[in-house]
Parts: sequence; structure tokens; C-alpha cells
Amino acid sequence: MKKQKSILLLLVLFIFSLFLTACGGSNTSSSDEGGDNPEYLSMLTGGTSGTYYPLGGAMATIITDETGVQTDAVSSNASADNVVALQQGDAELAFVQTDVVSYAVEGVNAFEGKAVDNVLAIGSLYPETVQIVTRADSGITSVEDLKGKSVSVGAPGSGTYMNATQILEVHGLSIDDINAQNLDFGESTGGIQDGRIDAAFITAGTPTGAVEGLSATTPVSIIGISKEKVDELISKYPFYASDVIAAGTYGMKDEVQTVAVLAMLAVTDSLSEELVYNITKAIYENTDKIAHAKSEFISKDTALNGIGIDLHPGAEKYFKEVGVIKE
Repeated sequence: MKKQKSILLLLVLFIFSLFLTACGGSNTSSSDEGGDNPEYLSMLTGGTSGTYYPLGGAMATIITDETGVQTDAVSSNASADNVVALQQGDAELAFVQTDVVSYAVEGVNAFEGKAVDNVLAIGSLYPETVQIVTRADSGITSVEDLKGKSVSVGAPGSGTYMNATQILEVHGLSIDDINAQNLDFGESTGGIQDGRIDAAFITAGTPTGAVEGLSATTPVSIIGISKEKVDELISKYPFYASDVIAAGTYGMKDEVQTVAVLAMLAVTDSLSEELVYNITKAIYENTDKIAHAKSEFISKDTALNGIGIDLHPGAEKYFKEVGVIKE
């Protein structure tokens, strides 16, 4: 009798394990086209005082409404950490800089020997301006003046850190020539305000919330980059573009010449073609619903600008459908 009960118990456990296997044991299902269709999506953005986080929140709402898949914008340490999180399966979507994700796929710079092979592009969004912020009365008027100064350059390996390294390089300087501080945007502007640091590299869409907050109480200056150095930088690192911060931004009287990279949306290759097609369509056909100033730059017509990695098949399908990619 005990033997019969044991056999019956084993049979029940076996049937239950088959049921769990059939259900997948997770919140995802497989598409007929291949890839996952999760019930929930995590979209990694950046720090709460930057541009990624509020823009990501607006975009997540649109994706949720248009696709029916609950999408949540999550604060993060931005580009480099976001790529790693996608690689490790900790998120499905992420804001990244075009330069950083190119480094990751190529396995260079911070990703030396750690190339990422499961991250694909949805499309680019808007220019991310490299802003070298200081107090208007700091006496710092050029990149060369940063030598020996306490300067925030972002987290090691971040997009901002790489921008700082490359801009210093074309001006004959290195990270070792400054007192580098690894602060986020909010900490950077706070440090400038109370005098703990002299300047900060901030790569983000303008106007950036953290810098606007600083300029409300402290007159600020953005250090310009000469056309000669802009050209030199673009020649060496083609993912840069010349950019201008308009007069009146942060209360400044004159426009400032600088450079920019592009913000883009990346995705893990595990998601199905159908889902990514729907996400791409939701973003680029509902820009009028994105309650953020950067929405004016988001367009299907410029969505492939600066993209140096492969598109997800779902995004490629959408861009072919609307004629951005000619067949």
C-alpha cells in the first residue's frame, strides 16, 4: 500500500513538472517568429536628474498603451551599465549612447575583451550634447583651463566618461591631468554650486534639468570647443557631430559651439520580431504624445542616424515598411 502511494505521488509530481515546463515557468511566451513576448518590459533610462529618465517614462507609457505590454521606465547609471544589463538579461529595453553601444559590440574601450553580442538597435532619438559646465565666475574659459582642476567626468566607463576622455585627448590632456570626480549629473551640479568641484562634463539633451536647476541659483557658463578641435574630434571619432547650444539656454547670452553624440534605444535580441516591430511603431508614430521637449527630435526619418550596430529584425521590418530603408 505504501509502495502504491509512493508511485502515485511520484506520478503526480511528474505530471506537475510537465505542466510547469509547458507553461515556461516565467512571464514570457514564444512567438511563432521566434523570440519572447514578455508580459512586462523593463526600460532602463538614466539618473533622475538627466534627460533619459523623464523621456523614458513618457515613452514607456506609449509602449504600454499601444502594445498592451506593461512597460516600466527604470532609473539607472545610464549607457554603459544599461548595455551590460541588457547583455545579462536584467532588462529588455534601454537608452544608450550610439558611441557606447558601438564600443560594446566591438569589444573596445571599457568593453575590451567583453564584447556584447545580444544587443540590437531600435533607432536613434535625439542629439546628446556634450556640455562642459562651470560657474560663470570660475575663470575657466577653455578645455585647456581644466588642467589641475577638480572636474566631474561621470562614472568610469560611462558615455560621459568616454566623451570627457576623448575631448581632453584632442586638447592634449588626459584624465590624469585633472582631478577627476565620478559624479552623476545631480551631484555634479550640486558640487559646482557649493564649490566642491570646478566643472563637470554632462552629456545629455539640452536643456538638461540638472543644469537648469543650477542656473536658477548660480550663473553658469558652458565651455566651448573650437571648430578646429570639433573637426579633429569628428575625424578621429566619427560618431560625434558638431552641435551648438543656443543663446538663452541656462541664461547665457551667447551660443556655444560644442559636439554631440546621439541617444538611441537598444533592445535585447531575445524579444520577438512582432513585439519589437510594435514597439518601434508605437514610438515613431506617436511622438506627438511624448510629453517631453526632446520629442521634436524623434522622427522615423532620422532614426537610423548614428546607428553603428545591427537593427533588430522587428525594427528593420518597420523602417522598411515606412520607406526609411529602401529594399
